[in-house]
Amino acid sequence: MDYFIIVVTTAAGLYFHGWLYVRIRRWIARDLALSLASNDPHKRDFMLQQLAKARTLKVKRRDLPEWLKNAAQQYTARPLD
Repeated sequence: MDYFIIVVTTAAGLYFHGWLYVRIRRWIARDLALSLASNDPHKRDFMLQQLAKARTLKVKRRDLPEWLKNAAQQYTARPLD
């Protein structure tokens, strides 16, 4: 019974660490995209869309900052409604 408890708590701890690691990586990527958008709400939406596009294109993590910077430079401001 003692081994069972040790195995279950170890497995739960490893799962939690993995889940937390993935969440932090996503938060960092989202924060980077939003920091490149400054305070423009349209650009924020655009950058979040670009982040989603980067995920679907499977842009590597080391290439993501440069990829997002290029996307931010391609953004054209929308006229005020």
